[in-house]
Amino acid sequence: MDINDEVEILIVEDNQEDAELTIRALKKHHLANKIVHLVDGAEALDFIYGRGPYSGRNINQVPKVILVDLKMPKVSGLEVLKSIKSDPRIKMVPVVILTSSAEDPDIKEAYELGANSYIVKPVDFNIFFKTVAELGLYWLVVNKV
Repeated sequence: MDINDEVEILIVEDNQEDAELTIRALKKHHLANKIVHLVDGAEALDFIYGRGPYSGRNINQVPKVILVDLKMPKVSGLEVLKSIKSDPRIKMVPVVILTSSAEDPDIKEAYELGANSYIVKPVDFNIFFKTVAELGLYWLVVNKV
């Protein structure tokens, strides 16, 4: 995918298996053909703001939804969320926290920073797959922005 192509879903996830499962679930249900997977918060911010390896990217091409893990190397998901929601250019893009953390402080902080949804990753493979499919259906088809 060319870096200036339209992105429907931006996935920011350091766990490769979780990212692959998320992408498989979305594609199997024909919910997104234009998915970008980034492995940490620093890379996500570079992509969003057209910096570093993404310099020259058309930053006006914003995703329809951003799925962000919380616990990542370099820059946390909460920092990515905070940056997105404080930027008038992209603050309206729905950000869904998709994480293994069910800690109340993480949930509270995510919503205080403007998360649109907070989903704890199910441990069971089939439930995770179904959850991601329903998540994609809601944010890409049902929800209107």
